[in-house]
Amino acid sequence: MTFDFEMIQKAYQALPGRIEAARKILQKPMTLTEKILYGHLFNGSPNRPFERGVDYVDFSPDRVAMQDATAQMALLQFMQAGKTKAAVPSTVHCDHLIQAKSGAHEDLKSALHTNSEVYDFLGSVSNKYGIGFWKPGAGIIHQVVLENYAFPGGMMIGTDSHTVNAGGLGMIAIGVGGADAVDVMAGMPWELKFPKLVGIKLTGKLSGWASAKDVILKVAGILTVKGGTGKIVEYFGEGAASISCTGKGTICNMGAEIGATTSLFGYDRKMKEYLSGTGRADVAAEADRISEHLTGDPEVYADPEKYFDEVIEIDLSSLEPHINGPFTPDRAWPISQFAAAVKANDYPKKLEVGLIGSCTNSSYEDITRAASVARQAGEKELKVAAEYTITPGSELVRYTIERDGLIKSFEEIGGVVLANACGPCIGQWDRKDADKQEKNSIITSFNRNFAKRNDGNPNTYSFVASPEIVTAMAIAGDMTFNPLTDTLLNEKGAEVKLDEPKGLELPVKGFAVEDNGYQAPAKDGSGVEIRVDPASKRLQLLTPFAPWNGEDMTGLRLLIKAKGKCTTDHISMAGPWLRFRGHLDHISDNMLIGAVNEANDKTNSVLNQLSGKYEPVPATARAYKENGIGTIVVGDENYGEGSSREHAAMEPRHLGVRVVLVKSFARIHETNLKKQGMLGLTFQNKKDYDLVREGDLIDIVGLKELAPGKPVEIRLQHTDGSTELFMANHTLNNNQIKWFRAGSALNLIRQKNQ
Repeated sequence: MTFDFEMIQKAYQALPGRIEAARKILQKPMTLTEKILYGHLFNGSPNRPFERGVDYVDFSPDRVAMQDATAQMALLQFMQAGKTKAAVPSTVHCDHLIQAKSGAHEDLKSALHTNSEVYDFLGSVSNKYGIGFWKPGAGIIHQVVLENYAFPGGMMIGTDSHTVNAGGLGMIAIGVGGADAVDVMAGMPWELKFPKLVGIKLTGKLSGWASAKDVILKVAGILTVKGGTGKIVEYFGEGAASISCTGKGTICNMGAEIGATTSLFGYDRKMKEYLSGTGRADVAAEADRISEHLTGDPEVYADPEKYFDEVIEIDLSSLEPHINGPFTPDRAWPISQFAAAVKANDYPKKLEVGLIGSCTNSSYEDITRAASVARQAGEKELKVAAEYTITPGSELVRYTIERDGLIKSFEEIGGVVLANACGPCIGQWDRKDADKQEKNSIITSFNRNFAKRNDGNPNTYSFVASPEIVTAMAIAGDMTFNPLTDTLLNEKGAEVKLDEPKGLELPVKGFAVEDNGYQAPAKDGSGVEIRVDPASKRLQLLTPFAPWNGEDMTGLRLLIKAKGKCTTDHISMAGPWLRFRGHLDHISDNMLIGAVNEANDKTNSVLNQLSGKYEPVPATARAYKENGIGTIVVGDENYGEGSSREHAAMEPRHLGVRVVLVKSFARIHETNLKKQGMLGLTFQNKKDYDLVREGDLIDIVGLKELAPGKPVEIRLQHTDGSTELFMANHTLNNNQIKWFRAGSALNLIRQKNQ
């Protein structure tokens, strides 16, 4: 069944004309990125070219996707917007709240009981507002979207940073906060700074142990975790055409790890095969009719330096498998150098657990390649040395791999198949003895490996690789093992070597499923009642944030000066805190507890200027709030890297933080701050970060004259009586300044609808 086929047809009918109108304005050949962006302008055809990295532009996405952890806050906000139905096709996917512990069946059963209140809320809100609902166990949002909703040339936003996965089907798909989703579901324009463009030319063809995963692992090493900020990455070339559709999805998925706005590939034969294989031959037929508009112009790819802001070339034929980590996804090691890196850096040599799957690598192709390695353990009489888990991306994939005997291949080597959910990838892993905080190594085919992310243990060295490399390493149990060159000693004492993995892009007998987990909304949801118990510990109706009082912010207390990497995991942890994602006050008790305080190199320990004692960050913030005192957070580079979770912006707003002042922001987090009426500022001179001292009183001056491109003044009042001044920049445009003055973007939406 093809969802929303009429919407796709209408999009394809409009796209060629819009592209031609843009071509006349631009007077040059167009990249695929430009075609889709100019083809989705909120006001139709453009009247001028947009300057990359400068102009804010209003877009009209085709659809919205939300996962259960972020959907709670998004829908709580949408309920305040005054609308009776979502204006564009929208879906909710229950994938984040299932904790991995015993195995798929028991874990799903436990989640249904534990999270029943939240699932009932999400289901009823979806039913009322015409939103498609994918039940717990249906699969991970990005895999389900790729299988059912993504289409070449389309535009989608999703309340998860890995929404970008849909770029594997030629779609501009962008991770956002829930407030952005509310804009689109309310029928309003969605705003984005027109991105810069990175072109990545792929030549040659993957072979042997190398996989699509290794393409993005290498790119992460080249561009780093902030190299893609404010940019869209467009892949092209003969090598791009040779990669499977789901392989393309893997590459785009991990584009979030370089901070890219999104990544995408042009429509080709591999995408057509995947569309047909997942029951959407009708979409493929429509795409074929306008295929010239679903890829970049030939002139662009023939001379990419002329049309992209940056060009990278990678030869797939010579690409080595990579292992990235620990603690950051851009520390990239070719496998030939990894053993030496383990020894030189004293990484734990023994591998404790190998984990494959997740939204990044859970396709049929991924599973078949990993299974081909797993089967060799039995065939070559090898004893598997590490624990091993498998996370299918969807019920469609799980049912099919079970039918085809692949699950049996994993179970025969001791593998545990987990629920079709995010699980260990996002910290939903009840890992035995993790609380002992022992130094250990794990390797995953996931996308992120920040400290404490997977199991809460800061001493877990987490590495990222392809599913087949993870499987080989789990068999060996040794982080210095290189399956391309090394042998293993089997149970008979003989040296054996693992053969190269073999895989199938699509199942020979086609995909199959009994219940895909989809629940359609009511045709008329006006009679659906949504109840939230005021005493609930999981859900809390929102109270609008107060508007700006029209004055400069003076006497702000420094809540924390964060040192080094401060991701959304540091600002608002996942794992056990996920259960409070629908209750702003409860989840605010995790605010910034993972951030390192520059003053004492400790986490969750800041000076409470009222008591004179070092206290937890949330408790200190609450004390200031109760006394009517505003606070400020100071941070380092790429502040807010990682997930799209808007809780990292809403929690500080809720607890009285007025300003976040940093060296640089990650894109989504900066936007989330703006949406919640916060001031996100950057040091004009990054060295001024060093001027901020513990105990300072801080003034933000010039807010009455706040205007696009106009810096504001920061005044530091030190405890020794001295004062220092410096300037800070912001990226607020006129519309975003209205959000700030109104108290939040949602306040403006509500005012319009009233």
